[in-house]
Amino acid sequence: MHWDDRQPIYRQLADQLAGRLLDGEPREGEAMPSVRVLASSYLLNPLTVGRALQALSDDGLLENRRGLGLYVRTGAREHLRMLERQRFLEQEWPQLRLRLRRLGLRPEELDWEA
Repeated sequence: MHWDDRQPIYRQLADQLAGRLLDGEPREGEAMPSVRVLASSYLLNPLTVGRALQALSDDGLLENRRGLGLYVRTGAREHLRMLERQRFLEQEWPQLRLRLRRLGLRPEELDWEA
């Protein structure tokens, strides 16, 4: 994976893992991969991975089961979808809408199936 210097790596990893959660990987109620496994997979320091997982826990997506590890909370996917929709509408959509206007593109010209 290529890491961007404009954002902390732990945040980028948290976003990557959140994307996987949106795709249903792992499913609600299932265990997250361990810090050690993720650190090895992404070639990152375990402290960085731990910080990313903590960010997801802080967002209410994961729960710590003492002695068992981190698990995806029930309802986490829908909660994450709501957060991502809100972020898109507040941050990305205004810029995208402006760009579409500048390019003279109308909604019917966009291929929604792609």
